[in-house]
Amino acid sequence: MIRWGVLSTARIADRIVDGARGAENAEVTAVGSRDLARARAWADERGVAHAYGSYEELLASDEVDAIYIPLPNSLHVEWSVKALEAGKHVLSEKPLTRDPAQVDHAFDAADRAGRLLMEAFMWRFHPQTEEVVRLVRDGSIGELRVIRAAFGFNLPWMENVRWDPALEGGALMDVGCYCVSAARLIAGAEPERVSGEQVLGGGGVDARFTGLLRFPGDVLATFDCGMDVHRRNQLEVVGSEGTIFVPSPWQTPLGAKIVLTREEAEELSPESVDPYTRELEEFGRAVEGGPPPRLGRADALGQARTIEALYRAAESGAAVSL
Repeated sequence: MIRWGVLSTARIADRIVDGARGAENAEVTAVGSRDLARARAWADERGVAHAYGSYEELLASDEVDAIYIPLPNSLHVEWSVKALEAGKHVLSEKPLTRDPAQVDHAFDAADRAGRLLMEAFMWRFHPQTEEVVRLVRDGSIGELRVIRAAFGFNLPWMENVRWDPALEGGALMDVGCYCVSAARLIAGAEPERVSGEQVLGGGGVDARFTGLLRFPGDVLATFDCGMDVHRRNQLEVVGSEGTIFVPSPWQTPLGAKIVLTREEAEELSPESVDPYTRELEEFGRAVEGGPPPRLGRADALGQARTIEALYRAAESGAAVSL
């Protein structure tokens, strides 16, 4: 049983608490906050045994083996490294960072400590995602041609951390990173060249971002993301002989569903599970000496390099080669 500590009381942490309840090898045993009363109240509401009034106290605790980090984007690497140096395994919320050098810095710290670090793209652990990849790899839609992805929502509250450039907010960092992850996964490679356009909002972060990625084999991927748009959440994969459409690729509140269209449309229903549970279980098995986590240094580097290149392309108005 891997004992998890949650570093902060961010709302997303509830997904990990719920995921751990369904996991065979995970238990949330502690939480750390900059305010002890807040930590204690959070822990009591969720049946978590230990509460600490600082992040440092949580990292020093003998009651936890691994740390989940749901802090704002700009703090992911800093606290991941601190947790690793304290001897804890780390699951950091996405995106780990947009800076490739910082990815290496964090994974170098994990290697020195003999601990595991993983970027928490929970959607990659859902059977729905695995089925999409299988369909592409086995040629169900012929040769891969185009990938289209979208993820957006409306966030009018300007005080939210997602609108703060100092905390590395922005639509691409918050939700567009899922689209980038999907394109890279489905293409089975890293992009050769990217282009991007952004519309700024809030404190100067991207309120909307659209991107074009060109992969080896003339595979093209396009995506749009936003924080001032009506909710969008979809993925389409186009081949030479068919298409795959996923109406809810990142979150599956109504169950898993894939529409495979060749001569006719066929609806597939992969097993509907909690991806956070599967994420924690796989990470726990890796901690116990099983296969390494599916999302390691190479994937985090690919994500950071692509996101950084997309921002450069949007700022310069020119395509960027990777």
